[in-house]
Amino acid sequence: MEKKISDSKIEQVYQVRPEHLNGAGRLFGGRLMEWIDEAAGLVGIRHSQCNVITASVDNLRFIRGAYQNDLLVLAGRLTYVGTTSMEVRVDTYVETLDGIRRPINRAYLTLVAVDKDGSPTKVPSVILETESEKAEWEAGKRRRELRIQRKKEGF
Repeated sequence: MEKKISDSKIEQVYQVRPEHLNGAGRLFGGRLMEWIDEAAGLVGIRHSQCNVITASVDNLRFIRGAYQNDLLVLAGRLTYVGTTSMEVRVDTYVETLDGIRRPINRAYLTLVAVDKDGSPTKVPSVILETESEKAEWEAGKRRRELRIQRKKEGF
């Protein structure tokens, strides 16, 4: 079975509340990491149509902070799939009241689809429709090779 990248895209919106702030008055990075993991998981569930586990966070780049009352938009989409694994990119934006989005974070996560017993299970392949999806797929293959190399080196 094949699925389109667009079939599993998600967007989630959060408003930064006082309980989400660190001592410096910014969004606590751990909270954002939780939301990113949740968004990536939803992409993986939509694509695989089964439960998923997070195997790794490959890149988590904080570009700028977020503050109380900011609206955050997390946009997740598949970038690469293997036999049982999926790479998901999650972009986080601060959205102003007039709808302008400024990027604050980008992360790549690897998820593994699991069956009811918790064993890895096959995921559908993807249909790449746009040049952007094809470029991200090629970059995803390179990131996968780097993850394999790092694993061999003990990282």
